[in-house]
Amino acid sequence: MAIALGVSGVGAYQLAPAPAEETARWREIAWPFPRDGWPAGRAFRCDGACAGAELYVRAKRGFCNCERGVADDDEVDRVADIDLISPRFTAVAPGEEVGIGAMRGRARRYDLDGPDSARLAAIGIAVSRRCDLLVAAAQGRGQAGVVQRAVLVFLEMPEMKTWVTAALDGK
Repeated sequence: MAIALGVSGVGAYQLAPAPAEETARWREIAWPFPRDGWPAGRAFRCDGACAGAELYVRAKRGFCNCERGVADDDEVDRVADIDLISPRFTAVAPGEEVGIGAMRGRARRYDLDGPDSARLAAIGIAVSRRCDLLVAAAQGRGQAGVVQRAVLVFLEMPEMKTWVTAALDGK
């Protein structure tokens, strides 16, 4: 019996997914999009659990409903920059409430057409602080849930929180 418990425990440990924060390593890359009406943000590529996923983050100052913040999925669809990755994207489920530090908003998962007609998973995140938005768009070939968890953990890191505060303050 002890052997059976030991074997099952080892098997469960080996098959259990590692936490996203331990296996996702983000490195900064160049902002890949042409200039538009908003300042360029920061871009990152993931090595590890979300290998190959890319994340694009930027502030949009003065762009949010100052009273309600990010209140619904239509707003995430409109502001989260998914259309910069591909103009052909489809939401796969209703969004969910998320928070990054004291900012609250929504995240939504999408399927999108990538280069060479490849189907990619994408995440759009929009959170607000007063009348300002922080938007993040991530895309990759992996599972959307894994990418979303890794992105939210990364955005909670002290270095990112410092950058977000400076970007929203216009510095």
